[in-house]
Amino acid sequence: MNLQIALQQGTDLLEKASISVPRLTAEVLLCYALQRDRSYLYAHAEDELTQLAWIHYGRYLNERLKGKPTQYITHNQEFFGRDFYVNEAVLIPRPETEHLVEAAVAYVKERPASRMLDVGTGSGAIAISVALETKAGVLASDISIAALEVAERNRSRHDAEVELFACDLLSAIKPGSIDLLISNPPYVPGADAANMQAEVRDWEPHVALFAGKSGFEIYERLTTQATLALRRGGRLMMELGYQSLNGVREMLAERWSDLQIISDLAGFPRVLAATLKR
Repeated sequence: MNLQIALQQGTDLLEKASISVPRLTAEVLLCYALQRDRSYLYAHAEDELTQLAWIHYGRYLNERLKGKPTQYITHNQEFFGRDFYVNEAVLIPRPETEHLVEAAVAYVKERPASRMLDVGTGSGAIAISVALETKAGVLASDISIAALEVAERNRSRHDAEVELFACDLLSAIKPGSIDLLISNPPYVPGADAANMQAEVRDWEPHVALFAGKSGFEIYERLTTQATLALRRGGRLMMELGYQSLNGVREMLAERWSDLQIISDLAGFPRVLAATLKR
């Protein structure tokens, strides 16, 4: 069997199973089996697939057919122009989260001495991206030790100036010690689990997805603790979930000012930034 036929057979299997973007998924999995880039597939379409590559390719296709996300099979996700290692201990970084990175980078470039903390860092994609884009040090925490191991792998891979530590939100942070607090917190209500994509609900870590019954529980804890951890005049930036804006904005009404809402490319409110009143 040559590469062209293997690619077509993989595409057909995925398409019949209603897997999204079947052709691209088959290409990615075949490339991973071959340890080659996509251009190799077309430059060597008539080359025979080795037995070992076929075994790997078949296993990857089978995993994808069972619902395992492609990123967890290849252990790779591109984010902010860089490749990050991912596994089931961390959320797969989404393109929408890049808006949070852009907002943080813009803030830090105006205030180079800012002391930053990424809460719930997961893969470390946010903290590492901000550190590399600004050439500044970033603190990053997570309640999950397994997630921190992934973040450390990515930190080392990119040689980023990020200090990682285990912490439940801001419980270990010295009062008034942070200038910029950034977070993509859990915000999915527990009741929404039944309506989620199966590959998200069944594979990605629930501790990073679900916030509780209402979906606002982590926002409430985070914004309350942020009033202590941030210096007066410090900035808070959080990713927003679907229909989270009004509820989060209400939480910030008393103690926060200079609210800024950043929408994603689809026009949905994606990032909320606010300044702790002096």
